[in-house]
Amino acid sequence: MADRVTVIGWDGSPLTAAARSALGAATLVAGAAHHLALPEVPATAERIRLGSLGLAARRIAAHRGTAVVLADGDPGFFGVVRTLRAPEFGLEVEVVPAVSAVAAAFARAGMPWDDAQVVVAHPRTLRRAVNVCRAHTKVAVLTSPGAGPAELGLLLEGVHRTFVICEELGTDREQVTVVTSDKAADHTWRDPNVVIVIGGPVTAVEGGGWIAGRDPGAEPRGWALPAEAYGGVLGEGETDLLRAAQLARLGPRVGDLVWDIGSGSGAFAVEAARCGAAVIAVELDPDACARTTAAARTFGVQLQVVQGTAPHILENLPEPDVVRVGGGGAPVVSAVADRRPQCIVAHAATRDEAELIGRDLSEHGYEVECALLQSVELDTRAWTEKERSVAFLLSGRLPERAP
Repeated sequence: MADRVTVIGWDGSPLTAAARSALGAATLVAGAAHHLALPEVPATAERIRLGSLGLAARRIAAHRGTAVVLADGDPGFFGVVRTLRAPEFGLEVEVVPAVSAVAAAFARAGMPWDDAQVVVAHPRTLRRAVNVCRAHTKVAVLTSPGAGPAELGLLLEGVHRTFVICEELGTDREQVTVVTSDKAADHTWRDPNVVIVIGGPVTAVEGGGWIAGRDPGAEPRGWALPAEAYGGVLGEGETDLLRAAQLARLGPRVGDLVWDIGSGSGAFAVEAARCGAAVIAVELDPDACARTTAAARTFGVQLQVVQGTAPHILENLPEPDVVRVGGGGAPVVSAVADRRPQCIVAHAATRDEAELIGRDLSEHGYEVECALLQSVELDTRAWTEKERSVAFLLSGRLPERAP
């Protein structure tokens, strides 16, 4: 095992005395090509060009001597430190950090970033990174080849965002460009780059806030809020207890894309967005679309409202993770199941309708649950019945894939 492993962050500025000292004593140096070209790297040291971090970590663990790993920015922030400290390698490391690429990007843009979401986009995680950009007003995306600004812009079709694209930060080829998301695919971008994605109102917090990312204290406490929170008018399938059960079944989370079909007043769409998920609300009635947009603005969440009739309007929408079918019955449920989201919820007024929807979900390979929900609202002044609602709640979940 290496006698000593030092991880040095590099942001284009001169190396610190501690970094120069560690490099001068190194018998093995690992890094990208531009790191290995630094004049401080000893000519006699073994050099490893970083490709697979796992393979590099094994070679470092087997080395007898003093190892240095060079990495861009802060190596402890989505960097190599996590891999090197993994139990299978058993490496104890010392870290000499530099300014992270995210911090440098926001500095170039002259913007604060304690209220930003930070995501890493690889080809396998690109869709989830895009969903975070749909759902939040300020996101920094650490890109990779095949998951860069052009791909982000293409997948954000229909959602307007502003991109601040920072290429090759800290080098003499550094460039900062501001474009709208729909124009990002018209350019060729150099790696590495960081994309700051801005959309919707970004409000200042007096005193600077107290937590990174979205401030939960800015939202009302509780879920499945009563009708008064949404202007006092909700549709038949939007009762608070039904919405609570649907949210519990779907479990929308950060990185998900939720379809809310037949969104009505937008109550469910807004609450799914409050969970951090990206949401597309589909509704035929233009007045209901306007109410959904107004509700999103009131609660400070980002969602996309699409006016049209399901199932036809669904054909060009991006792939969902979970779906609420609030209207359209079995034909819409069938069209949604064809897209294979992980979970689907729907409701029915009668047992026959519930059976039809449940059978359709089963035929598409979903595991189906159905429950009869009955709620009675009481007038607490006289303790008499005020309102009664009854609905069948159906949920279909795809079986977990074997590893």
